[in-house]
Amino acid sequence: MEEDNKLSYFFLGLGLGVAVGVLFAPKSGDETRDFIKTKTGEGADYVKRRGSELRDAATDALERGKDSLRKQKDNLTAALDAGKQAYRDAMNNPVAD
Repeated sequence: MEEDNKLSYFFLGLGLGVAVGVLFAPKSGDETRDFIKTKTGEGADYVKRRGSELRDAATDALERGKDSLRKQKDNLTAALDAGKQAYRDAMNNPVAD
């Protein structure tokens, strides 16, 4: 119940803020609409550019991660092969006590 009350007050304040902003706007309606349109376009361009940058950064990080995993896999495979060879050598050449 309290959450609904807070949400109602938020929307009431938002509506009053918009109403006061429209009543006391320093520019005409056409100028204000043009300004809003321009800023919206700038915002959309920024979001597209930033999204592209984030996508590129994520792709780079993913590639670095894949390379790191590939190197770790190669190291583990080499260590396993070396261990197998050492075991074979030990079995073929037992040490006499």
